Amino acid sequence: MTENKKGLLALSPLMVFIVLYLVTSIVSGDFYKVPITVAFMVSSIFAIAVSGGYPLSKRIEIYSKGASTDNMMMMLWIFVLAGAFANSAKEMGSIDATVNLTLSVLPGSLLLPGLFLAACFISISIGTSVGTIVALTPIAAGVATSTGSSLPFVVAVVAGGSFFGDNLSFISDTTVVATRTQECKMADKFKVNFFITAPAAVLILLVYVFMGEDLHTTGQAASVSIYKIIPYMAVLLCAVFGMNVMAVLTIGITLTGIIGIVDGTYDVFGWFSSMGTGITGMGELIIITMMAGGMLEIIRENGGIDYLIRIITRHVNGKKGAELTIAFLVSLVDICTANNTVAILTVGGIARQIGDRYGVDRRKAASILDTFSCCAQGLIPYGAQLLMAAGLAKLNPVSIIPYLYYPMVLGIAALLSILFHYPRRYS
Repeated sequence: MTENKKGLLALSPLMVFIVLYLVTSIVSGDFYKVPITVAFMVSSIFAIAVSGGYPLSKRIEIYSKGASTDNMMMMLWIFVLAGAFANSAKEMGSIDATVNLTLSVLPGSLLLPGLFLAACFISISIGTSVGTIVALTPIAAGVATSTGSSLPFVVAVVAGGSFFGDNLSFISDTTVVATRTQECKMADKFKVNFFITAPAAVLILLVYVFMGEDLHTTGQAASVSIYKIIPYMAVLLCAVFGMNVMAVLTIGITLTGIIGIVDGTYDVFGWFSSMGTGITGMGELIIITMMAGGMLEIIRENGGIDYLIRIITRHVNGKKGAELTIAFLVSLVDICTANNTVAILTVGGIARQIGDRYGVDRRKAASILDTFSCCAQGLIPYGAQLLMAAGLAKLNPVSIIPYLYYPMVLGIAALLSILFHYPRRYS
């Protein structure tokens, strides 16, 4: 009983956040009623207050450590660069030119499947959903405006498609961690994943083709200034060729400055000002990310994650039960850490032990870890991907969730693969 109380107390900050933000917002029918920054601030203060066994200064130190891990700081630098690039590109006309080119090349009926395919292709090329979202969200926002479509819906097309490559790519960190923890080959894990993800992706592509049949632009696409597209094309091409996302964004920022100044759109100080405005616009996103990291580190330090793993693994029974347990574990830990790579690292070892005990193919176990962590990550409003998409499109991240069809269908496909032992060869 004492262990249960301690475990529940360790998890209580996450419960406070869920009640304060999600439940309150659902009851009031307004997700803007309680700002997500306030929800994280209150739950963070609560986490520090109930964290027993440490002096206050140590609790704050643990919180600060979680808010400034290597992965966290890397994400924050990406946010800063993304804000600077997005706004400087917008002010010099790069995004508008790219959107106009897209509208002139693709008929309205193919805009949705076109965006989805672009997100799938770029994400599998660069192995990161965040980089894909940075590259395509501004274009998605422009397409939504030009066609009169729902902005959260069109942004969700890109955000959902970005998880296709995050889950499948050979250079994705989740693929690397999943295969290493299960001690199997990347190529084998890819084959298992492909059988699960391909049907889901094709189904969603057909859905977008159907939904886009009546989509039309609200007017004639404006004339395209080809040279203004150069920064965005450079970003997309560098991303596709696998360049580091921070280097990609730096190149993009430099090109917006050179072209914008030569074009006369702004002078050097105007360029600096546009970058500064973009960086400032990412302030809320950065604060949310750091507070989430700090709160979740306290939960981990107090044994909340270990408690979940112990409770869930007590009643494993049979191969199917073992696979379902691995799926549930990695999904739950991802919800508690808001990082799919960390979630796989956390449960990878125990997943291998469970799998070996009940005869789960390690290739299938690696696929389950990667797929379910990506599905969970794609549906939490405080994950880096949705926060980035929402920040770039000036949206509440929760407003995107109902339209994330691909992560939802992928989760269903992955669950069915467990229930019906599919693919047979690996089950």
